[in-house]
Amino acid sequence: VQLQASGGGLVQAGDSLRVACVVSGGSFSRYAMAWFRQVPGKEREFVSGINRNGRSSLGDSVKGRFTISRDNAKKTVYLQMNSLKPEDTGVYYCAAKTTTILSESRVYTQQDEYTLWGQGTQVTVSS
Repeated sequence: VQLQASGGGLVQAGDSLRVACVVSGGSFSRYAMAWFRQVPGKEREFVSGINRNGRSSLGDSVKGRFTISRDNAKKTVYLQMNSLKPEDTGVYYCAAKTTTILSESRVYTQQDEYTLWGQGTQVTVSS
């Protein structure tokens, strides 16, 4: 199973950007997915997660600005980022976790709950 993140770049404060993560191999519809971000010297931070049923959660710092979505047919999870701020700068990683409960409502927010990780995509927001 491989996770390939893309769509990062250099933008200005207030701009929008969408990053995507394509999953190859495995059963995408059974995965809970998430985005984390990290800057040098800091812990990896939960940004947003979405479970296999489409229920989602956002980190406090991005609520009202970011939206996560998934397209099971394309095996892709997206993170739409609006009203970007310089503090949103970091490497954005997508992560996946196999789930077995069909009706699960929980959204996983801890990085140690995820077993599959992509290589990350750099997002830089200039002021």
